[in-house]
Amino acid sequence: MIREIDPFSATLSALADPTRRAILARLSEGEATVNELAAPFDISLPAISRHLKVLEGAGLISRGRTAQWRPCRLEAEPLQALDGWLERYRRFWDASFDRMDAYLAELKARAAEEQAPKGEDDAAG
Repeated sequence: MIREIDPFSATLSALADPTRRAILARLSEGEATVNELAAPFDISLPAISRHLKVLEGAGLISRGRTAQWRPCRLEAEPLQALDGWLERYRRFWDASFDRMDAYLAELKARAAEEQAPKGEDDAAG
């Protein structure tokens, strides 16, 4: 029995490979053919095609048809959905860092108070 993978898992799995991330970065500049996408890599065209198949399966790219060419294009929807999902965690971390900043500022203020010179009355003891 084949289990269907959920969209976020498919997106994250596709993004896990640096070659696929580089392909997406290239496609963010505009459409490209398989040969154009393969040019910067020292891997075979069949290997590039396998990467493209994974990206296409995750919905991150689509392939058009222009005469004999099949240009690839970036599809932003899965990345936008992932960004929306990550936003909850971003807000959590931002709030946590804000609390940590406030706590560190409080510690710094206390340390400054402790280091401040004491008045003459305090010195006479």
